[in-house]
Amino acid sequence: MSTGPANAVLDLHTHGWLLVGVIGQVVFTSRFVLQWVYSERRGYSAIPMVFWYASLAGAALLLGYAIHLRDPVFIAGQGGGLLIYLRNLQLRWREARETGENPC
Repeated sequence: MSTGPANAVLDLHTHGWLLVGVIGQVVFTSRFVLQWVYSERRGYSAIPMVFWYASLAGAALLLGYAIHLRDPVFIAGQGGGLLIYLRNLQLRWREARETGENPC
């Protein structure tokens, strides 16, 4: 096994993409904790804006990772979810604009 510069770059590239995937999954999963804490503080089930932002960020990172892996199932799942999260944010921004509330 060679430990030359080419392998070091390859390892960095491989580990870098693995890091993107791990960070994406952590961000994506954190949205459930955020939603749970938000709901507990209010005493009823609610979805905060940060849930949609975490969904969007996590899905974008995971989509990048899926594209890197060239996994069509993973790409379709994260790509479709990304569209849904964008639409939910659009609906929430419109609602905030109409009610004069801060959307964040």
